[in-house]
Amino acid sequence: MSTTVNRLSDVTRAAPEAGDWLSCPDCRSLLYRRRFERQGKVCYECGKHFRLTAAERLDGLLDAGSAEFVEPEPSVHDPLAFTDLQPYAQRLARARAKTGNTDAVLVARGTIRGTRVVVAAMDFEFLGGSLGAAAGEAVTTAAETALADRVPLLLVTASGGARMQEGLVSLLQMAKTSNAMAALDEAGLLTVTLVTDPTFGGVAASFATLSDLIVAEPGARMGFAGPRVIEQTIRRRLPEGFQFAEFLLEHGLVDDVRPRAELPHVLGALLAAGRPVSRTWGQGESDPVVRDHTALERRDVGKILELARHADRPTTLDHAAAWLDGFVELHGDRAGEDCAAIVGGLARLDGLPVVLIGHQKGHTTPELVRRNFGMPSPAGYRKVVRLLRLAGKLGVPVVTLVDTPGAYPGPEAESHGQANAIAECLRTLGGLPVPVVSVVTGEGGSGGALALGVADRVLLCENATYSVISPEGCAAILWRDPAAARTAARALRLDARSLLELGVIDGVVPEPPGGAHRNPERAGTLVRDAVVCALRELRDHDWAGLVARRRAKFRRFGTIEAAQRIEVGVR
Repeated sequence: MSTTVNRLSDVTRAAPEAGDWLSCPDCRSLLYRRRFERQGKVCYECGKHFRLTAAERLDGLLDAGSAEFVEPEPSVHDPLAFTDLQPYAQRLARARAKTGNTDAVLVARGTIRGTRVVVAAMDFEFLGGSLGAAAGEAVTTAAETALADRVPLLLVTASGGARMQEGLVSLLQMAKTSNAMAALDEAGLLTVTLVTDPTFGGVAASFATLSDLIVAEPGARMGFAGPRVIEQTIRRRLPEGFQFAEFLLEHGLVDDVRPRAELPHVLGALLAAGRPVSRTWGQGESDPVVRDHTALERRDVGKILELARHADRPTTLDHAAAWLDGFVELHGDRAGEDCAAIVGGLARLDGLPVVLIGHQKGHTTPELVRRNFGMPSPAGYRKVVRLLRLAGKLGVPVVTLVDTPGAYPGPEAESHGQANAIAECLRTLGGLPVPVVSVVTGEGGSGGALALGVADRVLLCENATYSVISPEGCAAILWRDPAAARTAARALRLDARSLLELGVIDGVVPEPPGGAHRNPERAGTLVRDAVVCALRELRDHDWAGLVARRRAKFRRFGTIEAAQRIEVGVR
């Protein structure tokens, strides 16, 4: 059952009268209440995010007038006839009277920035947002409504965990809601969690962390066990900021942390990822790609190496800023780490939703150090796999930009499974049921580069390189002399003309005279045009055959048949 309301707060009791001023518990500043409420109940002195009710949360996220309240099916309220210091039934009655809600979750259809969505919002004021039978039913109803409507699901969490007074019935809601999330995965529908303070226990260990994307408010805490339980168990103090949103982002457990004022815009951009575009997308664009190696002049390999490694070449984030709209960077491998040498996220390319993934070096020494000189750790490659699977689920094309001297070879990387992480990228890309375009924009170093290069169309920028090993490494191993790097580079045939002649790439993207660093804007436009034209061609093909054609393409490499095809000029 559903009813339309102008503001979701209409379903709750009006707040009691209060004074014109209040004090922020964090910075002790005196806040003018009307200004504080206009800013979404965020302290305008220190940025502390105060809690919102479920109704306030929906009012702040959904487009005005779009909310349609969804009533879950009835559920048991006191299955154990539980009594502690007072009967559970009395606690429920008081919570209902205080909040005006029947339980801890409100469900509504609506739109965010014009995109249809179903939202389930938790209310911490209702028995700490605890997950009982009614709350579990509401979350499941929200998922089933999103499935029936074929729209994304947004979960706004605020909970201390499972509701003890309902015993095992409460615990089983974790499985119930997780199954509902799995049905949305199988249907290819986007799920997003907005983590608010606090999100713990059975909620964190079920639907909250099963979403495709997880965004947190600043200062929001999330974890399975609460900090007091952990400290009592290990008998020592936890580090400052443990389990807070910023800690979660650093450890790859959430995609982003955004202040409340930005949430409608960010969530709107993410939720719009599944919007269809016209079949005529990309028409009229000119393809700059060179496909005949004889059209490229032979050049000094030492100069090409110098240009491929130039610090001012456009990076993945430079390209994203130049030719993508609404790019939202997504972080983390969901297993405890994030790798700054790999960046990726959802965006729109002239209206077409895409997932962009690329190596990231940087331009300055501090940024290069922070990005580990573009050498990813296993966490970086696990992030790649996560984003690839998201693209496959949503049916969104993938664009990869390659620029790395290679995967990070340190002992930490080896102990965390670097080889397997790269292998999983290769396997996932090879079987991805969406178009994939890869552009080597700088250095294409060994397996660390190939991990992003199993694509339907593999392009190389004019001054980029692509090789099994760096020239320095090859010289040290085979020539036993690092000074022989230039000789090794010529032997490896790692330049664009040679690779096109060998048939191991599909085309070369021209660069401005003197190299991409001389005119980054023009260089970005050329890469963008090449990507658009490649995706335009691939979108016109039968997607059902994408995987078979991609695997057949890579199957031919190294065979006599492939060599003969190259010799006679058949591509």
